[in-house]
Amino acid sequence: MSQILIIDDNHGIATALDVLFSLYDIQTLHADTPENGLLLLQANNVDLIIQDMNFSEDTTSGEEGKKLFRQIHADYPDLPIILLTAWGHIEMAVELVRAGANDYLTKPWDDTKLVATVKNLFELGQLRRQTNSMLTQKSSASQSLAERYDLCGTIFNSQAMLQSMTMATQIAHADIPVLITGPNGCGKEKIAETIQANSSVKDKPFVKVNVGALPIELLEAELFGVEAGAFTGAQKKRIGRFEAADGGTLFLDEIGNLPLSGQIKLLRVLQTGEFERLGNSQTQKVNVRVISATNADLLDEIKQGNFREDLYYRLNVIEIKVAPLAERVDDILPLTLYFMPEGTTLSTEAENALQNHNWPGNVRELENVMKRASLLATEHHIKSEDLGLPDTEITSYKPHQNNEPDKVMLVQALQQNKNNISQTAKQLGLSRQSLYRRMDKYAIPKDSV
Repeated sequence: MSQILIIDDNHGIATALDVLFSLYDIQTLHADTPENGLLLLQANNVDLIIQDMNFSEDTTSGEEGKKLFRQIHADYPDLPIILLTAWGHIEMAVELVRAGANDYLTKPWDDTKLVATVKNLFELGQLRRQTNSMLTQKSSASQSLAERYDLCGTIFNSQAMLQSMTMATQIAHADIPVLITGPNGCGKEKIAETIQANSSVKDKPFVKVNVGALPIELLEAELFGVEAGAFTGAQKKRIGRFEAADGGTLFLDEIGNLPLSGQIKLLRVLQTGEFERLGNSQTQKVNVRVISATNADLLDEIKQGNFREDLYYRLNVIEIKVAPLAERVDDILPLTLYFMPEGTTLSTEAENALQNHNWPGNVRELENVMKRASLLATEHHIKSEDLGLPDTEITSYKPHQNNEPDKVMLVQALQQNKNNISQTAKQLGLSRQSLYRRMDKYAIPKDSV
């Protein structure tokens, strides 16, 4: 049974609230001073507090209530607090709501509104406890993984990233090609580093090459090497990335940009370990593990004739999918704190803006946003306007008069939007974080609707 702590020196108000809440099977405790209220709070499991703003007969400033609120909120930041105030204290009550109070009611209060507010806060509290429990479990699983493996400083708290990192550590010792897929800036390189760091060749060379950043005419020379005079500008012999990575690992980022001529040679290396430098017919032999990454749909590229099917299946012995940041809401704040300079704080509005943004540039975009915000912030406190993020556009959706979708409506909306969280949230008039909370509440899987 839920329990409310009423802190008010007026026994008549406490009795009236006790009678009201008893009709809804809600228990109440009563304290007539702030000191007694704090003692009761320490000794009992309390789900919500209703507190007055004045406790001394000769005091009407509301400062006592303000002091009490700040003390409770500091010690119990997740505990809902409703302020009971007279008309003259509304400005202060609004100030405290901005500081973390959940609501304020003026005397005399509306019973219907008060009960509705309390029930909503109870439900939010239950969701918060469920979320905290899930986060604790995820944090424990992440910590356990970090104790057993080298995760290369990867910052994450989401189930999606935990699954990707777990898979990376599990296949690290297997001497097989790995294909890492996901949008730009989502952390594919971190997955590759983790595989190398936990592999049997972790002390051997780990060579990275961004295939998408190299001109097509230089790609083969970079990968396989070139002899002096092989083409205009090739003034001396140079070994390629495969020779440099011999005995270790070669990470080929944006592998979808490799031209067909290079794909043929890459396929041969994967099959036999053999290749020739440009301008030389002598066969070189290396032992290299290849990890590749792409943001492209390689199956679609195969259909269009841009990527060899036989190469795809050589590269894709094991595929690790990295989810976009928009689908890893639990990672946003940990990454934000990591990118913030030491001693810098973040406003609640800024937190909400960060969690509601779509992040088309993923972790890379978040890092740049926080660099900018840190430069613009005054007094080392980042506000939402410092982030420079566009306002989130919400499309109104009214399945019921109370605008609260049930499980059936959530599943239908997800199916209509092909499980796209951002589009579903907009259709339902919710933020992505709110949608995720409701999916957790109804036990709707995030990847199998």
